[in-house]
Amino acid sequence: MVTSAVPAAGTTPLPVLVSKSDIKPTWCPGCGDFGVVAALEMALKRLKIPPHETVLVSGIGCSSNLPHFLNTYGFHGIHGRAIPVAEGIRWANHSLHVVVTGGDGDGFGIGAGHFVHAMRRNVKITYVAMDNQIYGLTTGQASPTSTMGAKTKSTPTGVIEHPINPIGLAIASGATYVARGFSGDVKQMADLIAGALQHNGFAFVDAFSPCVTYNKLNTFDWFRQRVYKLESAGHDPSDIGQAFARAQEWGDKLPTGLFYKTDRPTYEDLEEVLQAGPAARQPAGLVGKESVLDEFL
Repeated sequence: MVTSAVPAAGTTPLPVLVSKSDIKPTWCPGCGDFGVVAALEMALKRLKIPPHETVLVSGIGCSSNLPHFLNTYGFHGIHGRAIPVAEGIRWANHSLHVVVTGGDGDGFGIGAGHFVHAMRRNVKITYVAMDNQIYGLTTGQASPTSTMGAKTKSTPTGVIEHPINPIGLAIASGATYVARGFSGDVKQMADLIAGALQHNGFAFVDAFSPCVTYNKLNTFDWFRQRVYKLESAGHDPSDIGQAFARAQEWGDKLPTGLFYKTDRPTYEDLEEVLQAGPAARQPAGLVGKESVLDEFL
């Protein structure tokens, strides 16, 4: 599903700042995703990024409904395929701020391959994953980040698989901005998303976003008792070794904040075709087609 930030001719002028749309969220009361959409709106407003320069892309899941709730361009895709759609949008039009929103099932399950390859390419997009350690939309099955031993609809005797570590995976795969927020701290998450939007490269924000209906283990209270801020612990986000070490922390202490940040050329900087500008601004057709065809004759 595609939604548009541009009004039809003769209607109200374009809004200056991103705001909530007329579509009301359908999330359960108390869902952590309310904190994420609030943080994203705050970040876009702070940076004064107009709606017509913003595209929100999602896959399938409770969290993937987010593009409907802000007055930007939006693309609601299929399960696990939000990132390749976002890559295509970014390469077609470099003037757009492309933000992917989704959940741990969508991004780290069926979409895990796209997640890894977009990071190693260092495509300039922002990816906010609402990580609730459960499949919420399909009513409570274990997800790729479910804790071992967690009893869910699909694992009534407890999860026996080791959970994916999104932060460690992102650092290892080449993401150049890696952070984690918590829905219970909207201000910190807004700060992290704002930093991600300004970053020139693949920016990943893992958002602890509790599912209040189906996950009775990883609740708001459970997180509040464990989260601490990396900036208050003297963490150096330029040190990849420190970042990896912090990424392994799980249990009594859960770090939030900016784990890792570095600068390296983006895919757009290195791809020969895109060096000539975004695809939408380039002439259609094959340049020098005669010489190319001659090679095969």
